[in-house]
Amino acid sequence: MSGNVLRYFAGGNTAKGFSHLYDSNLRGLDRVFILSGKSCLEKKILIQKLMDEWAEKDIKLEALHSPNDPDSLEGLIIRDLGFGIVDGDSPREIGKGFVGDRWETVDLDAMDLSSLGAATKKDIIQHTANRDRALDNAYQSYAEGLRVHDKWEKLYIDRMDFSKADHVSDRLILKLLSKESTRKDRTSIRRFLGAATPKGPVDFVENITSGLNKRFFLKGRAGTGKSTVLKKIVVEAEKRGYDLEIYHCGFDPDSLDMVIVRELGWAVFDSTQPHEYFPSRKGDEVIDMYELAVAPGTDELYANEIAEIERQYREQMKAGKDYLAEAKQINDQLESIYQVHMDHSRIDEIFSDIQKEIKLLAKD
Repeated sequence: MSGNVLRYFAGGNTAKGFSHLYDSNLRGLDRVFILSGKSCLEKKILIQKLMDEWAEKDIKLEALHSPNDPDSLEGLIIRDLGFGIVDGDSPREIGKGFVGDRWETVDLDAMDLSSLGAATKKDIIQHTANRDRALDNAYQSYAEGLRVHDKWEKLYIDRMDFSKADHVSDRLILKLLSKESTRKDRTSIRRFLGAATPKGPVDFVENITSGLNKRFFLKGRAGTGKSTVLKKIVVEAEKRGYDLEIYHCGFDPDSLDMVIVRELGWAVFDSTQPHEYFPSRKGDEVIDMYELAVAPGTDELYANEIAEIERQYREQMKAGKDYLAEAKQINDQLESIYQVHMDHSRIDEIFSDIQKEIKLLAKD
């Protein structure tokens, strides 16, 4: 039942380095396995095997995709069972915010690197350094892209009517949150709406918003207050006691891109590049912050400046993507070395043990 799988990113390659929200998603889970080991591939294989086992069952799953390989998983959560499993190696730092009594680290390393030849050890060290350097270069490119983006925003901020923007926020909040929640225990979970990956920007908007009755598409140029509107919705929804899913920007993690209250059946999200969507079903509604709160003619007034800024921005985004692709290519070379020396039967044993634990949780 693929409709029971919620797909998202809990970590991202951002303009402020690698940023993650894993603890927010794992908090409250009773039984969590934190995977460790040199090979990322082995961890992905284990998590995917568990995913395949439970995907067709009548139970809700959460698939945490890898920003460095978006077709692969780096985590799986079965929230109704209080179960989670996630790649916990650097740079994720899983568990610093909270660790439960039944959280367990599982070391998947089943290879003796001391037995490797000098040339192979040298290759591992060199590949690791080259991969990390490529990732650092990606983060520097995105950081420069953010500085360019700030210039882009300023053009529109200077032409913004903030009283009109506040009016848009107030009217939307009144429409979304007309009453208090009846729930006693409020939870807020933070994730990323999308991620910068070796393939370019990737998101799961259609999956995340599946089943919701109302979707509000925030349109507008950079700096027209979309993230501010979302932050105001979060504050008000928290006051009224609703459970929240808060999705951060995969480029600038300090900004928000989406807010969901599933209890009320709605989502509000930044629907501009690189996650631009248009109304496609009943209940979809566009809110254009440029049209509603920016002085008319701003695009035309700054057409030349905007074109140059956009060129610089796209240049940095492409550089970042290329560096991420380089890092993945190098990491694939590392994996090819590790795979020769792995004891793959150990993965099968660990899978069997964890599968038994999940089945016991399902019986409770």
